[in-house]
Amino acid sequence: MLYFEDLVIGSRQSFGNYVVTREEVLEFAGKYDPQPFHLSDEAAAQTHFGRISASGWHTCSMTMAMMVENMKTNAQAGLGSPGVDQLRWVKPVYPGDTLRVESEILEKRRSQSRRDMGIFKSRSRTFNQHGDVVLEMVSNGLIRVREPDAPID
Repeated sequence: MLYFEDLVIGSRQSFGNYVVTREEVLEFAGKYDPQPFHLSDEAAAQTHFGRISASGWHTCSMTMAMMVENMKTNAQAGLGSPGVDQLRWVKPVYPGDTLRVESEILEKRRSQSRRDMGIFKSRSRTFNQHGDVVLEMVSNGLIRVREPDAPID
């Protein structure tokens, strides 16, 4: 189990292998982001995408699915997240792409108000099978402190 004390600034992880299917792109877009270029070959051909692409929100969801799967394999004392500071959809994601994630710890600190909790900031990048970054985000995570009575630096 990974706790706040175990987090090392600058440490990196690579994980995930997510194959994007046309059916999933259409289903997600139909339900959550029904813009024509996510739903229609003809409409998408008239845009800079050139063909149906996944919604950026779908790309976020696929990234989160890989993160959660990684947390199952590499257990941590996570307590959720207070949010995302930055989010960029760098390149489109298309049906047939295979995605993976690389994550880096940028900073960490103990909570001043909750001695049992630490806060860390990480940068995550999602790549396609060509090594192109398709998503980049900087987010904050909450994680349990192993020894809450230890002094706060």
